[in-house]
Amino acid sequence: MEIKINGKSEEIEQQTNLLELVNQRGLESNKIVIEHNATIVSKEKWGATLVSEKDSIEIISFVGGG
Repeated sequence: MEIKINGKSEEIEQQTNLLELVNQRGLESNKIVIEHNATIVSKEKWGATLVSEKDSIEIISFVGGG
């Protein structure tokens, strides 16, 4: 199944949800926001939000600086 993550096409082999996608990438959930098909998804709904063919996902991370 082909999806876009941060503007880049990626192939994933099986249906997954946003929480599994975050865990597979080793991302810290308290430091990111996910936009799924132009809608920001709350962390509470990541496990219930399935990823489908041609979906667009933006993973935005918070970076501190000084």
